[in-house]
Amino acid sequence: MSGVRVLVGTQKGAFVLRSDGTRRDWQIDGPFFPGWEIYHVKGSPADPSRLYASQTSGWFGQVIQRSDDGGASWSPVGGEFAYANKPGTHQWYDGTPHPWEFARVWHLEPSLTDPDTVYAGVEDAALFKTSDGGGTWNELPGLREEKTGSSWQPGAGGMCLHSIVLDPSDPLRLYVAISAAGVFRSDDGGDTWRPANRGLRSEHIPDQDAEVGHCVHHLAMHPARPDVLFMQKHWDVMRSDDGADTWQEVSGNLPTDFGFAIDVHAHEPSTAYVVPIKSDSQHFPIDGQLRVYRSRTGGDEWEPLGSGLPERDCYVNVLRDAMSVDSLEPCGVYFGTTGGQVYASPDEGDSWAPIARDLPRVMSVEVQTLP
Repeated sequence: MSGVRVLVGTQKGAFVLRSDGTRRDWQIDGPFFPGWEIYHVKGSPADPSRLYASQTSGWFGQVIQRSDDGGASWSPVGGEFAYANKPGTHQWYDGTPHPWEFARVWHLEPSLTDPDTVYAGVEDAALFKTSDGGGTWNELPGLREEKTGSSWQPGAGGMCLHSIVLDPSDPLRLYVAISAAGVFRSDDGGDTWRPANRGLRSEHIPDQDAEVGHCVHHLAMHPARPDVLFMQKHWDVMRSDDGADTWQEVSGNLPTDFGFAIDVHAHEPSTAYVVPIKSDSQHFPIDGQLRVYRSRTGGDEWEPLGSGLPERDCYVNVLRDAMSVDSLEPCGVYFGTTGGQVYASPDEGDSWAPIARDLPRVMSVEVQTLP
């Protein structure tokens, strides 16, 4: 029987949850790296035993951890994150120039075909790559050197490159999202980039046709339709049907179109999931009811999914990397909260149950479907 491994990064360590294909009973291992902020943990699609974790601390800096046995043991892998061309500035919150400064790794995206190749999105916004399993990391400087780079500004959480999407049909095409600069696309393996924000609208930008400045929260793609991307923006749920050349709003009947997480059903490319929260200043569910919303039509028409989720007095948030899906049948959906719960649905979101409680603040959730 197939199994499922759920990789959870929290503010005070990493956890690995395991179950068989029934997804009823769960074993919890951890915490690994207790006391450290684990912004992201993700496994290689090419080798399910190869995992990577971003371990960071304001006191001790940044460490990349690697596991070659599915999370049973971990080892730090070397490699400094040094900007290839550090001189220069981007804009600070008040619009004044600010030097590029490395703070942490927000997101790790392993190659679809090679377990030793991984992309890393960092703060201040830059893209790095390793081809030796994390031993050395080199910046792909074409992104920061894109003509709008000096005008990028941080969002409330910093100027982070938090989403990396690899096109399974074209190994040279990849997308990144930066808060609060927007989406960028490369068609040559990361050497050169262009903004891909046409159609996005943001209240705080006077020029509605501005190339950059949009606060994108997360991107998602179904591998069967790589030209279709879903986006949760600061406000608005968006979809592109042409590889991010243009975007259209698909918030539809959502009670609020503010949120952070978004993902796509493993077998239904038009089925997407979001977790709406009240507003950009009140990061909790409306009326204290935790709800996932599902659209089976690619957006616009959304249905609330609440069976098994808190009905009242729930004031948690779901962060941008804290939702994932498995590829079993029926598709399983998972998300973690800032209150330390991890919820799972083995039936496409129709019903939910907590598979972990009382963890530290959950920062990321990634799922591996095991043979």
